[in-house]
Amino acid sequence: MKNAFLFGVVVLLTACAPSTPVVDPDYQAEIESWRAGRLERLTSDSGWLTLIGLYWLEPGISRFGSDPDNEIPIAVPDVPGLAGTIEIGDDGTVVARAVADADVGVNGEPLVESLMTTDAQGPPDVVRVGRANFHIIERAGNLAARVKDPGARRRVSFPGISHFPVDPGARVTARLEPYDGPRMVEIPTVVGTPTTMMTPGLLRFSLAGRELVLEPYVESPDDDSYFLIFRDRTSGDTTYGAGRFLSAEAVGPDGTTVLDFNLAYNPPCAFTPFATCPLPTPQNSLSVAVEAGERYESEEH
Repeated sequence: MKNAFLFGVVVLLTACAPSTPVVDPDYQAEIESWRAGRLERLTSDSGWLTLIGLYWLEPGISRFGSDPDNEIPIAVPDVPGLAGTIEIGDDGTVVARAVADADVGVNGEPLVESLMTTDAQGPPDVVRVGRANFHIIERAGNLAARVKDPGARRRVSFPGISHFPVDPGARVTARLEPYDGPRMVEIPTVVGTPTTMMTPGLLRFSLAGRELVLEPYVESPDDDSYFLIFRDRTSGDTTYGAGRFLSAEAVGPDGTTVLDFNLAYNPPCAFTPFATCPLPTPQNSLSVAVEAGERYESEEH
């Protein structure tokens, strides 16, 4: 009788236990390959973990070097107290100049004086100072110097990225419900200054037994990919509180695309305070827990 009772308990617990989804080995390998590439980019000598500063600049002359009183302080060994200056003209032009005998370069060449390209104008010009470097970013008409150090503590001590187990059920088909035409929408950011992005419409899909929608973003109406920013019921618990990002192909002739939440990833601001991440709009806050993709535990980073 005792054995029969124990057997019954085991059967009951087994029936109540959540089943582990069966994952196709090729699909698992595909996800693992994507994760490896993602980690390689994040930990590269130019990745987000190398950021050590973000300094908003005013028109006029800003000094850069290791002196903490500089407008662009670069606290890296072997950087002189004053290595050079950045001058922002009234017309928005940016000119970099090096002080005499300073070991400063721009785009791999010695810097004397150079007109700088910002990230809003194309690939930005990069100023090297010792092992550190910086470039100029533009956000909502404001300019800032983004400073990187390949030897940054965050990069050297980075423990890796945590993930949920791969779940085939988190890979869903979504149908685009297009707006009358592409719309420009205002998107909040972590720095408090909103930005604008273009959206073609709404993606409608089912996940965890719910019908859901997300608004995707594109750089141009004929873009071949979507960028999504979303928050869900895991945000602030097992995933990053400010939400996660996801990329997907633009819809095909049948009006559908695939959203694979196993590829959902943390924004740069999960790894550095010197990013300017966009945030999810209320439209992109999902009413379900998306337990797929990258996790986040604050003590990790």
